[in-house]
Amino acid sequence: MSLATVFSRARLGLQAPTVTVEVHLSNGLPSLSIVGMAETAVKESKDRVRSAIINSRFEFPARRITVNLAPADLPKSGGQFDLPIALGILAASQQLPTESLAQYEFVGELGLNGELRAVPGCLPAAIACGKQSRRFFCPTENAQQVSLADDVESFCGQSLLQVCAHLGGQQSLLANVTEAYLATDSNHEHQQDLSDVKGQRQAKRALEIAAAGQHHLLLYGPPGTGKSMLASRLPSVMPPLDKASAIEVACVQSLTSGDVTQGYPQRPFAAPHHTASAASLVGGGSNPKPGEISLAHKGVLFLDELPEFQRQVLEVLREPLECGSIRISRAAAQVEYPARFQLVAAMNPCPCGFFGETTQNVTARQQCRCSPDQVRRYRHRLSGPLLDRIDLHVPVLALKKGELYNTNRSESSSTVQARVMLAYQRQLDRQGCSNAALSAAQLETICPLNEHQKQLMENTMLTMGYSARVLHKVIKVARTIADLATETHLRDEHLMEAFSYRSMDRSV
Repeated sequence: MSLATVFSRARLGLQAPTVTVEVHLSNGLPSLSIVGMAETAVKESKDRVRSAIINSRFEFPARRITVNLAPADLPKSGGQFDLPIALGILAASQQLPTESLAQYEFVGELGLNGELRAVPGCLPAAIACGKQSRRFFCPTENAQQVSLADDVESFCGQSLLQVCAHLGGQQSLLANVTEAYLATDSNHEHQQDLSDVKGQRQAKRALEIAAAGQHHLLLYGPPGTGKSMLASRLPSVMPPLDKASAIEVACVQSLTSGDVTQGYPQRPFAAPHHTASAASLVGGGSNPKPGEISLAHKGVLFLDELPEFQRQVLEVLREPLECGSIRISRAAAQVEYPARFQLVAAMNPCPCGFFGETTQNVTARQQCRCSPDQVRRYRHRLSGPLLDRIDLHVPVLALKKGELYNTNRSESSSTVQARVMLAYQRQLDRQGCSNAALSAAQLETICPLNEHQKQLMENTMLTMGYSARVLHKVIKVARTIADLATETHLRDEHLMEAFSYRSMDRSV
């Protein structure tokens, strides 16, 4: 029989649609053509496949070979179709039995010597394969991420020859052998601890509130006061990921070339440089890949030196901050990536960094010499709508005398995380989501205000010029403060503390 069919998987965002690789041998001048909306990397596979088959001691058929990647309207990219194409050619030329091919799905890039090389996106492909009740075959280098997939019988090989030996029954590979490759100590890597931070009691309190309610946080203050240090310790106090969320994070990470098991199942922490482009933040490309906001899904996106980012780059964060996802549209494909991250931003109060510091805290060299216009222009690099979407605006001031070398250690991350987990569980039991994710309609029933509190909110709106979005943010933060205090109802002090974390609005 000169026709063979092999199953594989394409990449379309987090989806892994089935691709049927059909190989037909016919009479005519020897050639190899690939059809089915294949991009350049896929079309170049014919040279890799030819060399891999010959160097694996098989015969490359001197016939007209047509490879069809169906469905024809689905874009195919990358080298992951090398292995199924090679197996299809061998099966069509009767060098490999075709009976067992229907039970498997294959992904893998081939080297010229026939070795199998890693490809991105193996974890979503393995999960999708398990739903089709087929077995999954991948390169050994992808074994770690495939081992995270449940309900799929998986195999891994190091070369085309090894895969063919397994399919032909000469040398069987163990099922789910990938479990042996999962590093057992990756879950216990040392995390930076909150007790390392000296002083900054108010900032630590804000960090705890942000972690408990999944609120966005802005830290501002002079250089060297610990803003970056505080931001890097937020993942250590956040509630741990459940299994489903951890797998979802790993699926996003697998679309890049990184090792998804590094730090699994800890929350991700992304910190792009301030020269990053809008496409690097939201994702892009002809076959759209995830950007920094998706790589920070279920974790922390840290933007240091916030005003130094280009304004048009920061503005692309507005929609993801609200809806928790990003949709990238291209001529060939439209993909949607999750982007439910916690934004933590840090900035100086002025270009020199020392605006607002008292003469007792700084030397003459550190006194602010920025004019009011310079300070205003510096802060106006951030738009009002973006600042409205950040729940907590917290000053991080210079340490007082005696705080730097104080030997009394503050609370550890594990102690704070225990309180955070209890408060977060209260939110899940009450409304099924975090306080930050509450809608305006839910606020009225879950966070009702008495008449005095309503009057307080209205007066603050008129006095400070706050928008309705800001007031809703304040109520959500107050609800988190009440959850940390194990209070059932909002009290006035909860609202007042929440308002105190909008101090950046009053200082602009």
